[in-house]
Amino acid sequence: MKELTHFINGQHVKGTSGRFTEVFNPATGEAIAKVPLATAAELDEAVAKAAEAQKAWGATNPQRRARVMMKFGALINEHMDELAELVSMEHGKTLPDGRGDVQRGLEVIEVCMGAPHMLKGEFTNDGGPGIDLYSMRQPLGVVAGITPFNFPAMIPLWKMGPALACGNAMILKPSERCPSTSLRLAELVIEAGLPAGVLQVVNGDKEVVDAILDNETVAGVGFVGSTPIAQYIYGRAANNGKRAQCFGGAKNHMIVMPDADLDKAADALVGAGFGAAGERCMAISVAVPVGKETADALVEKLVPRIEKLKVGPYTAGDDVDYGPVITAAAKDRIEKLVQSGVDQGADLVVDGRGFELQGYEDGFFVGPSMFDNVTPDMEIYKEEIFGPVLSQVRADSYEDALNLVIDNPYGNGTAIFTADGDTARDFANRVNVGMVGINFPIPVPLSYHTFGGWKKSAFGDLNQYGPDAFRFYTKTKTVTARWFSGIKEGGEFNFKAMD
Repeated sequence: MKELTHFINGQHVKGTSGRFTEVFNPATGEAIAKVPLATAAELDEAVAKAAEAQKAWGATNPQRRARVMMKFGALINEHMDELAELVSMEHGKTLPDGRGDVQRGLEVIEVCMGAPHMLKGEFTNDGGPGIDLYSMRQPLGVVAGITPFNFPAMIPLWKMGPALACGNAMILKPSERCPSTSLRLAELVIEAGLPAGVLQVVNGDKEVVDAILDNETVAGVGFVGSTPIAQYIYGRAANNGKRAQCFGGAKNHMIVMPDADLDKAADALVGAGFGAAGERCMAISVAVPVGKETADALVEKLVPRIEKLKVGPYTAGDDVDYGPVITAAAKDRIEKLVQSGVDQGADLVVDGRGFELQGYEDGFFVGPSMFDNVTPDMEIYKEEIFGPVLSQVRADSYEDALNLVIDNPYGNGTAIFTADGDTARDFANRVNVGMVGINFPIPVPLSYHTFGGWKKSAFGDLNQYGPDAFRFYTKTKTVTARWFSGIKEGGEFNFKAMD
């Protein structure tokens, strides 16, 4: 079994704690590696080294830091297939989905190539008699990223790109279930020219998370995961005086109006509900058709599409629709929630329980399931299932459908399918959700905008990537200046290259 490492000061370093956890291939159920779990002392040592390395990196001009991002982006492109396979091997995604995972992270790195523009301050000439005012954005120092298993490339890149481009050092703690992609990305960013020590990858569990939150040098923490842990990390980080952006769970609804193109709506629901085995915080897990006729017709279109889904390992080809879920425990939880839906009276129109794949009987595969006539008091509605399960909640009117979304405690993403612009505009204006799709099922913004939910889906004032990331990873300093001396003599007559 392969033994993985931490990545400290530009080198792979074995753990010293003696504690390990296994990394599985979810398609076979086989343990393929073991990853060390760091102690608080190991984390503190990595932070100290990062703080030392950050001094020179933070003093490096933004244009040179952007050049590292340019080279890093080129290397990610060059190693796209390798990175995608690492994602698929440890997560279970199909290879096309693995490439998409890497690509959406790469797009954030591409925005970071323009960091000098994002880091410009403001200037007021003659704010008073002979007085100028200007502001500057400066790095926080050492920051940390705590990332989830479901996007092993994308979310680490969302964190490390803006943090490093702003001049910070970063401690990256990837999910211990899918650590290899982060370790490989760390190698590539060093190859791109990042000084050793500016990015440290420290594997671990709750002990390391708490050590990050309690370390006085760590100035900011970014997290993506479940809502209870997001709230815990946000509260402990804030209590310790740290800046924090913490993103949690979701229960994303898609309203289908009577005037919608039902074939397009059904295609969108199948892709958004079952892609990546439903292990996406932006997955559509609740369809909300308006009116009985719409609901009945939508079921007729969804059932054959769901029954045709091809489930299998990433090695089975690019026509596989989705792969296994991440662990045996996740599979068991999903199937128990499906049973709870049956017990509580929902109509199970497609039953994915008991799915087995010949030759992969020990894999963590879950067949696709769909419920109709789900009500908001049922567990399958209240819980974030994080699996290939679609629930249909029928609404009598647009207002009933809208209020269902408004009343839900989560506010990550939502969508509406309609041919009426007035309805779409009203929905976008009134719904209390952070990311809204109009005839678009998974409204993840492009990398030069910003990603973030509302309500129990997010804790903190600033979102991920885009302009908010540059605000989060910097602090503003404002200078008021007055000069009493005259113009000095002498001048230079040649352009000096920026160092």
